[in-house]
Amino acid sequence: MKLLFDFFPILLFFLAYKLFDIYVATAAAIAATFVQIAILWVRTRTVAAMQLVTLAVIVVFGGLTLYLHDEQFIKWKPTIINWIFAGVFLASQLVGRKTAVERMLAGNITLPTPIWRRLNLGWVVFFLAMGAANLYVMTFFDSDTWVNFKLFGMLGLTLVFIVLQSLYLSRYLDTSDNKG
Repeated sequence: MKLLFDFFPILLFFLAYKLFDIYVATAAAIAATFVQIAILWVRTRTVAAMQLVTLAVIVVFGGLTLYLHDEQFIKWKPTIINWIFAGVFLASQLVGRKTAVERMLAGNITLPTPIWRRLNLGWVVFFLAMGAANLYVMTFFDSDTWVNFKLFGMLGLTLVFIVLQSLYLSRYLDTSDNKG
């Protein structure tokens, strides 16, 4: 259910695009992101900084799309978001005691510091590649293909990356509690 909630703005964007056009889809995504943030705030009285960054980017780039009636701005949004995430993860690698990945997952798993650092760098590379992939698709393909890639391609690539990451991490997880 959380995955559906996280992808709510993207799903609404996709449906609105298929039913109407990219401008209606953009407005729907902006509204859905505001709703998503409001629900998070009501439920937890907190909103993660990256969610606020995502909101700001969609408001700015979506707003430019609607105001200038130019779909290129909304097409840049996934690249900008992914590259911001890459920058944040890279900065956490260079500054501070814990990487971004360690801060997010340390409560669930215990790993040696070098593994946390490798995992974090993996996410940096992944976010950079996803941003580049979005640029490639938005530049060389039509809007229908880009919208499909935004939902299915990016989601699929993310799931593949998470599975590969899980396989990598499985070597380092303590399974002594499960023996017996």
